[in-house]
Amino acid sequence: MKIGAIQFEPLFGEVDRNLEMARGLIMQSDAQLLVLPELFNTGYVFTSREEAISLSEEIPDGRTTRMLCDVAKEKGIFIAGGLAEKSGDGIFNSAVLVSPDGYVGRYRKVHLFFEEKLWFDPGDEGFSVYDTGVCKVGIMICFDWFFPESMRALSLMGADIICHPANLVMSFCQDAMKTRSLENHVFAITANRTGTESRGGKSLHFTGGSQITGPDGRVLFRAGEDSEETGTAEIDVKSARDKELNIHNNLFTDRRPGYYGELVVK
Repeated sequence: MKIGAIQFEPLFGEVDRNLEMARGLIMQSDAQLLVLPELFNTGYVFTSREEAISLSEEIPDGRTTRMLCDVAKEKGIFIAGGLAEKSGDGIFNSAVLVSPDGYVGRYRKVHLFFEEKLWFDPGDEGFSVYDTGVCKVGIMICFDWFFPESMRALSLMGADIICHPANLVMSFCQDAMKTRSLENHVFAITANRTGTESRGGKSLHFTGGSQITGPDGRVLFRAGEDSEETGTAEIDVKSARDKELNIHNNLFTDRRPGYYGELVVK
């Protein structure tokens, strides 16, 4: 199958424009699974929780999820992308997965970065893997990459491909994702944004470099630092299901969880 990452520069608060940009880039691609950046519809640098709430939407009934469902149906593809989710009194940094048949599921970001802790509630639903019929897809968001347990949990749940919407401002993730893919023997699609947002006396520059990594740690596609583009890679999904390293070692069955207690000590 062909998978892809969409990279562009959302403009803060310009939801109509950002959705139209995303739709146009999706329509130009021939990938069967596409990933959009984190908070692609709103931009990132909020100045208050109230502002974040004002730009948040319900899932799946909000306009962004409905737009993604419409274009997924029109194109006959799967799409994952990030948005601010309103749920009762809560607000989450979330991502959705949609299919040609409509809404599939959502993920609420577990590991919040920097001032996200001021605007969003931490994810409360854990990690999930979705069977598309062609592949099994897991979702994590941006800073989740910093915690190896995120991708390991999704991989142990059977994910073949990790969809990774991101708004990266540090320079480490792209190289680290090669290791994350290798140590779990899965594909990963990191869709980052570009540009600089300066609001409320703060300025963040986003690093671009969206990429697709393979089970052997190879980079199958990497975007430029500042470019608007959709990058794709042809993959053999079945290669992510082979966890044999050699005739004596299996990536998962060689694990010895009885000795990993410190990983789950609070």
